[in-house]
Amino acid sequence: MPASFSLARRLRGGETVYTGWCGLASPLVAEALAREGFSAVTIDQQHGLWDTAATVSAIAAIHLAGAAPIVRVPLAQFPTVSRVLDFGAEAVIAPLINTPADARAFVAAAKFPPLGERSWGPHRAMTLGGMADPRAHLREANDLTVAIAMIETRAALDNLDAILATPGIDAIFVGPSDLSIALSNGIVLDPHSPDVERALDRIAAAAQEAGKVPGAYCQNAERAVALARRGFRFLAVGSDLQFLRAGTAGQLKTIKGQ
Repeated sequence: MPASFSLARRLRGGETVYTGWCGLASPLVAEALAREGFSAVTIDQQHGLWDTAATVSAIAAIHLAGAAPIVRVPLAQFPTVSRVLDFGAEAVIAPLINTPADARAFVAAAKFPPLGERSWGPHRAMTLGGMADPRAHLREANDLTVAIAMIETRAALDNLDAILATPGIDAIFVGPSDLSIALSNGIVLDPHSPDVERALDRIAAAAQEAGKVPGAYCQNAERAVALARRGFRFLAVGSDLQFLRAGTAGQLKTIKGQ
């Protein structure tokens, strides 16, 4: 995996990384986000429409466009973690990591021994990365694979320090909408609520103290820039469908205003 394509090296070097977000199962859309300049593009298998074939194609398209391919896997689908890494994903986001046991199960699927229990089979990833020597890939794989645990419940907040202390967890990623629902006992959906804002500051500080990368989903670029100023370094910005709707609405507004 060339250094210029390494999300892990970017994050380790202190860079703030902004990722595009794809729910539509279109490798062409994923590639377009990469070519427009996102450093990374995330394929959302949890809430998006992606199947295996489209995911494989999109990972290659993102990689060849010069960005880091990331996959958010479905809930509790840890076997999928190693599969998408075999396909060439540089990072995996796992939802609802609520306990140290969840974190360990995630790492077991994401990392080769001794950190985890990932099975050998990264042939597609090696092809995309231009690495012919399997032994060299094995030596570097754990360092270049980013395991990102989602923090989005009360339980996750209660166990935050233990999750961050889990060997092999490289970053955490806040789902602010789910967190707002959890913190309000199901009453409020507000990713900017005061409770969420307080939790975000706590999460960023804890991650930095643990030497891990804090991240979050943001509904727009303004929110992403604001959270970057508060110490977050891995930030999702909107989504492909959101961009499509906004672009369409802007063009139609001009047409209708004639």
